[in-house]
Amino acid sequence: MIILTVEDEYLISEYLRAILEGGGHRVIATFDADEAIRVLEKVQGIELVITDINMPGSMDGLRLAAAIRDRWPPIHLILVTGLNPPQGSELPRGSQFLRKPYGPHDILSAVDRFQ
Repeated sequence: MIILTVEDEYLISEYLRAILEGGGHRVIATFDADEAIRVLEKVQGIELVITDINMPGSMDGLRLAAAIRDRWPPIHLILVTGLNPPQGSELPRGSQFLRKPYGPHDILSAVDRFQ
């Protein structure tokens, strides 16, 4: 599976990449919503986006997830944060929420639900 990650913390991004690649997935790592949108516009075959909710830039992860749901409805979404989780109505339909800190089993189990 091709997975796009959106995580502004470099070490967390690399941790996530290592977990996902260790699980046999191809990972494209981005660091903010604007970069993620540019990748989605250019790269075909992305099946899943994992985004942090709290990010600097033009939009946070919730707004990014809503934009993805509007423009690329088949793409699956996992939203993560270490802060207060969003209310159910704030999550785009069909998305999953995962609380930080997460372990390898947590993230790979969440991804497996979409395969």
